[in-house]
Amino acid sequence: MALSTQGPKRSSIRQFQQSLLILLRQCLASIRKYASFLKRPATQATAKATAASTAAPSTVRARAGIRARMPNGSWDSHVHVFDPVRYPLPPGSLYTPPPSSTDDLVAFEATLGLSRVVLVQPSCYGNDNTCMLEALQKLGPRRARAVITFDPATTTATQLSAFHALGVRGVRINLQSVGKTLDAGSLRATLQQYADAVRPLGWVVQVYVSLPLVKLLEDIVPDLDVRVCIDHIGHPDLAPTAAASAAYRASRDPYDLEGFASLIALLKAGSTYTKISGAYRFSQRPADYEDGRPMVQEILRVAGKHRAVFASDWPHTRFDNLDITTWTEKVMDWCEDEATLNAVFRDTAVDLWDVEGDDE
Repeated sequence: MALSTQGPKRSSIRQFQQSLLILLRQCLASIRKYASFLKRPATQATAKATAASTAAPSTVRARAGIRARMPNGSWDSHVHVFDPVRYPLPPGSLYTPPPSSTDDLVAFEATLGLSRVVLVQPSCYGNDNTCMLEALQKLGPRRARAVITFDPATTTATQLSAFHALGVRGVRINLQSVGKTLDAGSLRATLQQYADAVRPLGWVVQVYVSLPLVKLLEDIVPDLDVRVCIDHIGHPDLAPTAAASAAYRASRDPYDLEGFASLIALLKAGSTYTKISGAYRFSQRPADYEDGRPMVQEILRVAGKHRAVFASDWPHTRFDNLDITTWTEKVMDWCEDEATLNAVFRDTAVDLWDVEGDDE
């Protein structure tokens, strides 16, 4: 009788053990899958940190020299973050950047002694600012500002105020990255619409256009009643076959570049700024940027103490493994005195990006 009662019990125990084993296997598979997901960005961050730590001795020395000269509370006024896994790119994006996290960004800035950043919405994310705003919230308003993109026809003043509270201080109109050009009338209408939207908040209208298009801005900007910032020195075309820079390549006089005189006139007028950045995108001599020196030196001479800000353009999209050390060192060398260096790397950014209580 005892045996007949224990048989069903043993069967029930075996079934329970089998069910438990199946459940444990499922849990283990889920843990492994999640661990694999977490490992990907960690591996990328580790790879970037390893690359930074194994830089050539000359680069290590150059970075140490840059850190020694860098003003306290310095700003990098143009950087991006990307996370295509958590924040997939929209269909039709022109490029797919590798992941570049907030932690990667902080590690990069530390190599040059930079401590604050301006996050800029990249073209590949369109008007979805989510990835960038997450980074902004992680860094906090004392360490970061942001420049977003949006549709002025559908974005409300309430939404813009909410962005402002997070630390957003500008809107970007990017024609250069997407290969777009506008005639004078269309450009004026576009900029006016954005200026009207952000003027109540005191935001910057940041424009990425080619240097020849800056000629059109000379007539438009005075009517906008906002501050305007021109990305990457207006991205002059220095290619050996470029007609717009043929005279400059021969003379090395920046005023021979189409649009440069207009850029200088705008900087002198007082409401326009430019970012000393992105030279690797147009320079034909990235080893020393000598073909960009006359332009930068003239900009610094005219507007270095009030209307120019340094930016690294990290993580240098579409230029894999680029080292910005040389560019940073050259910009420092081209600053004519300590007051100009302090302005370009800190003081003008504090003013442009509406930073209060900026103390280390």
